[in-house]
Amino acid sequence: MKELRRTDRAISEEEARTLLENAEYGVLSVSSYKGEPYGVPLSFCIIDNCIYFHSAIEGQKIDCIEQNKSVSFCVVGKTGILPGKFSTLYESVIVSGEATEVFNETKRVALEGLVRKYSPNFMNKGLKYIDASKEKTRVFKIDIKKLTGKARKK
Repeated sequence: MKELRRTDRAISEEEARTLLENAEYGVLSVSSYKGEPYGVPLSFCIIDNCIYFHSAIEGQKIDCIEQNKSVSFCVVGKTGILPGKFSTLYESVIVSGEATEVFNETKRVALEGLVRKYSPNFMNKGLKYIDASKEKTRVFKIDIKKLTGKARKK
């Protein structure tokens, strides 16, 4: 795999992790055993050095992960068009890692992390929602193996 081509646009690991943690959503990219690509936007949270996301019980995303655990995850921060320069302002992070399903206490902690990120003012209601829907929900984590961030800020 090639390293970051535009090293002049690289952001520090600290900046990249902050952008990753603060992103509203990300795009998970997977591939099937036939090598067919599939990208899906999803909500997520970061706990320790892992990205957690939830899913329905079955679907294309899960089929792909079960066939090939290697995934890529991308978030985009602030953007802006620079029409006179035929370019854009942007900030982005790409993560590579392996996706695996989590269970029991780890699953609960991840679901609580999602509620804390997206509905912090509704924690009690969120915890009840977790209890009511946990059997209809699968949770996966991506162990972050590689993280790169890039930005054009001017």
